[in-house]
Amino acid sequence: MQKKIPVCEPHNHHQCIDNALTNAETLCSEKGLRLTALRKRVLELVWQSHKPLGAYDILGVLSTEDGRRAAPPTVYRALDFLLENGLIHRIASLNAYVGCNHPGVAHEGHFLICRECHIAQELPHSSIDQAILAAAKQAGFTVEQQTVEVLGLCYACEANA
Repeated sequence: MQKKIPVCEPHNHHQCIDNALTNAETLCSEKGLRLTALRKRVLELVWQSHKPLGAYDILGVLSTEDGRRAAPPTVYRALDFLLENGLIHRIASLNAYVGCNHPGVAHEGHFLICRECHIAQELPHSSIDQAILAAAKQAGFTVEQQTVEVLGLCYACEANA
């Protein structure tokens, strides 16, 4: 089994971006969806690091790149498209977005968020889903959506503290 490298470990973000774009193009092609230049660029920006990125941060970069003020509704529509198609996740507590490690696979978002460096790492464990669903069922509650956000320190920030 291949060891997963924590996102706070130095690595090639260009590879992350390339993988995300390849996955997005494949998923959109299979579903007959249109991955416009703006949607693609927003996805690239979200994947530029593993730190959640807000919509206004994206707007700022886009405005700087082409010299024109990007319209907020345009960016929000691109983010909505990426969210609806499982290419990114929204970190509700930060009102920001991170790339999805498993696009095309229906799953809920569970994240470890470093309070120091702000990196967010998606947890792939379906056991979290199962535990939440079991507890909800026992309480007579129907789960419609779940997001787990765990705040703490990544090992790199803890080592530097």
